[in-house]
Amino acid sequence: MNSSKHTELANHAWSVADLLRGDYKQSDYGKVILPFTVLRRLECVLEPTRQKVAEEAARFEGQDIDTDHFLRRASGHSFYNKSDLTLKKIAADPQNAAQLLQIYVAGFSDNAREVLDKYEFTQQIKKLDGADLLYKVIGKFTDLDLHPENVSNHNMGYIFEELIRRFAEQSNETAGEHFTPREVIQLMVNLLIAPDGDALNLPGVVRTVMDPACGTGGMLSAAEEHIKAYNDDATVEVYGQELNPESWAICRSDLMIKGQDPEN
Repeated sequence: MNSSKHTELANHAWSVADLLRGDYKQSDYGKVILPFTVLRRLECVLEPTRQKVAEEAARFEGQDIDTDHFLRRASGHSFYNKSDLTLKKIAADPQNAAQLLQIYVAGFSDNAREVLDKYEFTQQIKKLDGADLLYKVIGKFTDLDLHPENVSNHNMGYIFEELIRRFAEQSNETAGEHFTPREVIQLMVNLLIAPDGDALNLPGVVRTVMDPACGTGGMLSAAEEHIKAYNDDATVEVYGQELNPESWAICRSDLMIKGQDPEN
């Protein structure tokens, strides 16, 4: 994907700002735009196995069984959603949008819901609904194409970074607090991995990468990609910690989408 394409997708997500003007402070735009972008990405990733998950959930209905394992297996990811709702269906019912969106979010597995909780998404739903904006905002995201075959995880990272950069500019914060430029990350990863060069070529090699101030996870993604470029057979496990709840939420959702263990 070329840079103009991910800028175009970021522009589409950011165009929601036009709706928020007047009801939201500029510095709070990101509190709506970022979680909705995460939600739409999760929806696009889960789309191919949605039906299968819904059928599996129905099969266990009313039984006292922990279905988490079965539903993950049905979804093919470490997360799932067991409701039959989509943003498109919700947007088509403006009167009940708030209630339906709450039900939709509640249908996610705990690890995905925790990400949305960090954005205080429930409060944003109430606020948007009170301002009569909710169904309009949902409508903007229904035609944002974030399907993995069109937007790779790597490019999804770029889109998030672009949104965070704009969010930081609106908040008058230093963008550097929110993300490290790609070139700097590449240099750091190169320096980190260089002494390990030959060992990385061994079959079945396993490496663990930890970033104690991981932000939105750009460093972790780059380290994984770099090691895999050396050796496609390598197993890379990434771990991170982060103080800022929104950055933490983005990092966690990014890792979930990439198939890494979000508990890390």
